[in-house]
Amino acid sequence: MNKVKITLFALAAIFAVSCVQDPVMEESVATDAKLSAAKKIINTSDYAQEGKLILFVDDATADIWANAEVATRSGIVECDALAAEIGAKSIEPVFDMTINREEKMAYSLHRWFVVTFDAETDLNAAAEKFAGIAGVKRVQFATKLARPAVKVHPVEEVMATRAESEMPFNDPMLDLQWHYNNEGLKSIYKYAKEGEDINAFAAWKYTTGNPEVIVAVVDEGVKYTHPDLKDNMWVNTGEIAGNGKDDDGNGVVDDVHGYNCSKNNGNITWDQGKFVMVDGVETWVGDSGHGTHVAGTVAAVNNNGTGVGGVAGGDGSGNGVRIMSIQVFDGTSDTSLEQNARGITYAADNGASILQNSWGYPSIPGITMSDALYENKYGVELDALRYFAGKSNCPAMTGNVIIFAAGNDANPSADYPGAYNQFLCVTAFGPDGLPTSYTNYDLGCNVSAPGGDFAYEGYDYKYDGCVLSTLPKETIDSQTKQPYGTDYGYMQGTSMACPHVSGVAALVLSYAMDNGIQLTSTELYEILTSSVRNIDNQLTGTKPLYPGYESYGSMNLTTYKGKMGTGKLDALMAIMNARGAVCAPATVGKELELKIQSFLGNGDISVKAFNEYQISNETKERLGIEKVEFFSTSIYLTCKKPGIGVITVKYIAGGSSVGGGNSIGGKLMEKDIVIVAREANDNGGWL
Repeated sequence: MNKVKITLFALAAIFAVSCVQDPVMEESVATDAKLSAAKKIINTSDYAQEGKLILFVDDATADIWANAEVATRSGIVECDALAAEIGAKSIEPVFDMTINREEKMAYSLHRWFVVTFDAETDLNAAAEKFAGIAGVKRVQFATKLARPAVKVHPVEEVMATRAESEMPFNDPMLDLQWHYNNEGLKSIYKYAKEGEDINAFAAWKYTTGNPEVIVAVVDEGVKYTHPDLKDNMWVNTGEIAGNGKDDDGNGVVDDVHGYNCSKNNGNITWDQGKFVMVDGVETWVGDSGHGTHVAGTVAAVNNNGTGVGGVAGGDGSGNGVRIMSIQVFDGTSDTSLEQNARGITYAADNGASILQNSWGYPSIPGITMSDALYENKYGVELDALRYFAGKSNCPAMTGNVIIFAAGNDANPSADYPGAYNQFLCVTAFGPDGLPTSYTNYDLGCNVSAPGGDFAYEGYDYKYDGCVLSTLPKETIDSQTKQPYGTDYGYMQGTSMACPHVSGVAALVLSYAMDNGIQLTSTELYEILTSSVRNIDNQLTGTKPLYPGYESYGSMNLTTYKGKMGTGKLDALMAIMNARGAVCAPATVGKELELKIQSFLGNGDISVKAFNEYQISNETKERLGIEKVEFFSTSIYLTCKKPGIGVITVKYIAGGSSVGGGNSIGGKLMEKDIVIVAREANDNGGWL
């Protein structure tokens, strides 16, 4: 027995000595630790803000840091030593946990912190050191948002050219907004085609908006004093403008109309920037009016005898939806991941139910994005977006919806975050109803809307085929180097297509509010992706890259077939979808074929049927259904009893496969079809 003890003691001693003295083992342990730390760094320092890192920590560390009395002294020895070493100025929570704390904790928002330090400090070296701390689970560089590159053509307000009796509202420039009601005028666009619009005029007969629906415009600041926007701006009634105080205690000073993410206050601006020399040319770097333009498409005030109309701008009686400005671009200031995430949670905490996003991230050299990579590399932002989606801020809807522009690089994949399968992503078509030369398409794209198209007249740009909306007249025109001098102008891009979808989403919610209809966010997504007209049947042959300058080159339209989402959004169809479920008539004893596509849009939209469906045992028993089969794009069943039941079909909005994991793809959608079985059935259409 004693001999055994001595032997074990000797072995322990030898092991202890080897741990201390063996340099090979020391090197191995150090290498393993370094590799383990490297795995915690979830993105790269490309396009990152200097002097800042975002940290995701464990619950214990989060609790200690959140209660630290000194911004750079947590009480964790290892962390405090590192903070001193890199000259940290602060370690603070990313999110305000004093508001909706329990809800935010469910999305782990309490575990995100931002550490700031000298801009001269080596970012990568600092990231490696923080990754070596046990309580730090992820280290994220503060990637900057990519400001959309746009061409702007300001125009003076003009009088209407169509008789007032022909127009639904008296806004003098409404007849120039072909994207709402396209008459196919060649004076607007050489290849314009009647009906290539969102069918807004028809939808306005049913609803024009509701002020309880709030759309958060994540973009440049929205000009809240604009004559065509001021009456539809969201107003924080608990805040007193300009007194430099946080009157309502929501953590933001002077946030009357929204939140400036880069400045962390409510000072919304729209005309900031400066001239700099770029390749020897004096160039304006700063605001372009992009956010104000986007906001106008969503909800410029209708029927006020001024300027333009908005998709959900009301009828002039104060019933338009409300615009909340979440400013992520401020002159030459950059907004990074955690600032943007903070703005998204602000929108969620202050009542927005639709998040309008015409922005994205620059592609990183050597990295092909996928849903799994986005989930990994943009953690703080994704957690904020999930928090927004999980809120229920409109009385007519459970959950919130998130809508993104696809991007303007003519790539066969949407930009992220838009490509992520949990959001709705918008591609662009022009006044001819065809894809635009700039639009991203295919992977991750869910639905199409008007984005506008430049043309040429001689050798000059012709802008009438672009999207007409609101502008801030104070903003500098990069061409003339003078202020726009007008509150209206044209832009083009998926940035302009996206607010059409946000506006229609707002119309659907407004209709639901007015008519006591209760939706879920999933149902609203389904309405938006199925309320479309076919685009694929037009995608043959070619289209000039630049109409009016045909010799420059052409687009092969077959390239876009099956790749422009489900089709072209139709506002009237969306309202009809919100009004009731689609009915499938069945005759007792006869086989019923449910062609899935025939129940979506106008029956010929571009979708990939998914070989999954749901039919309850209750429905089977009530209708005497013994067997249900799926073949190709149809479901086959036979009802042996008269009655009514529901079958839920699934389809893929955009592309032929579902996004997620390592793939970029479409969004899996569901639609309820009501089966009405009778002995002799001739009922069809809307219930």
